[in-house]
Amino acid sequence: MARARTEKFAVGAFNLDNQETLIAVVRAAKAKQAPVMVEVSKGEVDALGLDNVRDMVDNYKEQFGVEIYINLDHSPTVADAIAGIEAGFEFIHIDVSQANHDATEQDIIDATKQVVEWAKLTGALVESEPHYFGGSSNVHTEAFDFNEIKKTFSTPEGSKSFVEATGIDTYAAAIGNLHGTYPVPKTLDIELLAQIREAIDCNISLHGGSGTPGHYFVEAIKVGVQKININSDMRRAYRDTLEKVLAENKSEYAVVKLMGAVEDAVQEVVESKIDLFNSSGKAKI
Repeated sequence: MARARTEKFAVGAFNLDNQETLIAVVRAAKAKQAPVMVEVSKGEVDALGLDNVRDMVDNYKEQFGVEIYINLDHSPTVADAIAGIEAGFEFIHIDVSQANHDATEQDIIDATKQVVEWAKLTGALVESEPHYFGGSSNVHTEAFDFNEIKKTFSTPEGSKSFVEATGIDTYAAAIGNLHGTYPVPKTLDIELLAQIREAIDCNISLHGGSGTPGHYFVEAIKVGVQKININSDMRRAYRDTLEKVLAENKSEYAVVKLMGAVEDAVQEVVESKIDLFNSSGKAKI
């Protein structure tokens, strides 16, 4: 993260649904010689298991010789975050507002402080934000109300206060980014981001990167963003390609034989984001 700040790039944080998406991310990291994060949230953790994710990532890291880290994304409770720390995840995002949309800022501060203290066990970096972050990591057909989204925008004063109160390493800024993809492109307030960057000294992340016009990433990284999350763009490529391959191979029941095209499609998405994030060639092995 320190290198990202100095060298003006962002580390892509790519969500995993399964082993195939992990393979796609690792291949992209190898092809682009880029540092990457993979991340799992509560649903993926329940399906795959924290220790299994750690082991799979370590195995592919060794096999491909890539710089790769794991982030526990949107961990809903302190206990879940602690489990991620103890599993050896290098990055932990504590987000109690995901489980309780009505959580007060003080509730969030108290929980985040506990995780920051626990993270000293391994040196994991802790990420948080002072309010619920909208949307969902899916392909949405409905439009969003930008005026409603603006009500949850971060402020320079609020960001500074929250960072000082919690001692976090990474602040998840809300400047128009929104989980998921929508029929209309997202609009990021880069001027607001610059004000937040001026107000705080820790790392800044952007959630909800999917469906965002690429020029916003370029501008955000110049201002000083170190981490950008991508999920729905990968899921769309995965499902669309899988459906096409299944339709073209109706007599093939060994589905594993059909996954190459799916992995290729997801890899293409990841590589395109790496280029936008200016992280190509930045890996340290």
